[in-house]
Amino acid sequence: MGIYQKAAGMLEAVETCDTSELRELQLDRLRWTLQHAYKHVPFYRQSFDSAGVHPGDLQSLEDLSRFPFTLKSDLRDNYPFGMIATPMRDVVRIHASSGTTGRPTVVAYTQNDIDMWANVMARCLRAAGVTANDLVHVAYGYGLFTGGLGAHYGAERLGCAVIPMSGGQTEKQVQLISDFRPGVIMVTPSYMLNIADEFERQGMDPRESSLRVGIFGAEPWTDSMRAEIEERMGIDALDIYGLSEVMGPGVAQECLETKDGPTIWEDLFYPEIINPETGEVLPDGEEGELVFTTLTKEAFPVIRYRTRDLTRLLPGSARTMRRMDRITGRSDDMLIIRGVNVFPSQIEERVCKHGKLAPHYQLELTRDGHMDRLTVVVEPRQDLSALTEEERKKLASELGHSIKSYIGISCHIRIEDPGTVERSQGKAKRVVDLRKG
Repeated sequence: MGIYQKAAGMLEAVETCDTSELRELQLDRLRWTLQHAYKHVPFYRQSFDSAGVHPGDLQSLEDLSRFPFTLKSDLRDNYPFGMIATPMRDVVRIHASSGTTGRPTVVAYTQNDIDMWANVMARCLRAAGVTANDLVHVAYGYGLFTGGLGAHYGAERLGCAVIPMSGGQTEKQVQLISDFRPGVIMVTPSYMLNIADEFERQGMDPRESSLRVGIFGAEPWTDSMRAEIEERMGIDALDIYGLSEVMGPGVAQECLETKDGPTIWEDLFYPEIINPETGEVLPDGEEGELVFTTLTKEAFPVIRYRTRDLTRLLPGSARTMRRMDRITGRSDDMLIIRGVNVFPSQIEERVCKHGKLAPHYQLELTRDGHMDRLTVVVEPRQDLSALTEEERKKLASELGHSIKSYIGISCHIRIEDPGTVERSQGKAKRVVDLRKG
């Protein structure tokens, strides 16, 4: 078992091993991953050959910078199963997230991948102070989204009892928390504040609930939001980071004893920070774009995947492994609305496919209580300027349904008069962010 033997206490030995041991493990696993991807995924074989590199060229961790990046568009171009490195008979689960067109980004897992995911999610919960004696309320969405099932399997692997509530039905969320008395909740931070509002609406003090720990992810959040959640709920609020293309939730987890940023589980995911303009690898401590290479994934290895998240790598504190700072923004135009990835180009596709709408639009972001609200502002074609109010409502309903069906997010549609949506004077201003804070 080597450094995977259980250390004294609750931690795995790899979590606190010597840095040199960790780097040796990473190099060994990285060599395997590059060979595995090159041999079994035509995209990677062509990509490596075009860049003039071969898996055998990796002699040190620094040599990874010679290998080409993987982009979200590469996953989309190989839809649905072109990036899978194992026979389909070995795949036991498929998840998907929104891509930049109506086609989702598809990821796959072997049984070993699922076991690894469950194990590392159990590690995340343990780092958050959760034990096998806990009852865990999971309010992440279940289904193609990786959040719900990722949290669920990890909590079960740790030995917890799980309440698979999923998202929505806020009154019922509060009822079950009050009746079942879980100690742990896993949910988006913005929805946690909605739950706090519902406690108060029902005349209850949320600080008196059974909850003591919240593990929050799937959307960016600030230290001020952490402070509000902790004050209103009387809990410890911890950050979890993940993305479906790399695994799902659990790539990094904040530790309860330090609460100083998520620890990246570097034995499974190798991080880099690059200059988003040049692709140059930056030293630890400098802000840039976060890039990940998986080290053990069988069905869906990813090599130097550009997350587009802007952050920096920090030294380890509670664990040997490095931490990541809070996400400060993105190097692309992706928005995260209530845990759903949304690209303006996705909205544009739905607008342009509607025969009665002009190809001009803006996305207005506001905040309704603690939840982000997206309004899509569009206009009818010039020859349809005399639409009645009922006809406008029908257009709005059709577009809203199309966006919900293809992108997976509910939004408000506002139809303006022809010619009133702002036109491009160069680069189109598609997003207007009216949120505060």
